[in-house]
Amino acid sequence: MVRGKTQMRRIENATSRQVTFSKRRNGLLKKAFELSVLCDAEVALIIFSPRGKLYEFASSSMQETIERYRRHNRSSQTAHKPDEQNNQHLKQEAASLMKKIELLEASKRKLLGEGLGSCSMEELQQIEKQLEKSVSNIRQRKTQVYKEQIEHLKEKEKSLLAENARLSEQHDIQPEPATKDQRENQPYEESSPSSDVETELFIGLHRSN
Repeated sequence: MVRGKTQMRRIENATSRQVTFSKRRNGLLKKAFELSVLCDAEVALIIFSPRGKLYEFASSSMQETIERYRRHNRSSQTAHKPDEQNNQHLKQEAASLMKKIELLEASKRKLLGEGLGSCSMEELQQIEKQLEKSVSNIRQRKTQVYKEQIEHLKEKEKSLLAENARLSEQHDIQPEPATKDQRENQPYEESSPSSDVETELFIGLHRSN
């Protein structure tokens, strides 16, 4: 038969209570001393009797041990505060980022022409200016790309002309003189960034009639 644990409660009889206090107090003081000696631990024990009498044990200095405990307690509390502050800061930052994302999504929809029903005239004018600025930037970039392509074709033309001259010199062939129309058309004109570049080259051996 397994017996249940006896519930601990206050000893009602004053004499029995005083005897038990004396025995347990002495046993506790003895255990504190043994712990400090056997384990080289810093131990401080303070006991007040029911009548207010003080009993204490300290392996070194009671005051130094108490001060050490206070320092440790303050250090633990200080270590927890930054964690709480950091968590609070992260929550605020996450909420701020979510708000920014919502605003960006709404702005994106408006730029795509969606969700304009709630926009005022001032907001619509602002959206229009943003779109006009975007179109202007796109056109500038487009013009720049056209110019880069034309420059690339010019460099390719120079390379082909140099290769033609090398081949003519290698086979001792005199290049045909340019006609009046060819001289007038060199260099070719650029009517617009999208103008095609036409190049007439003579490559290979010359055939005489």
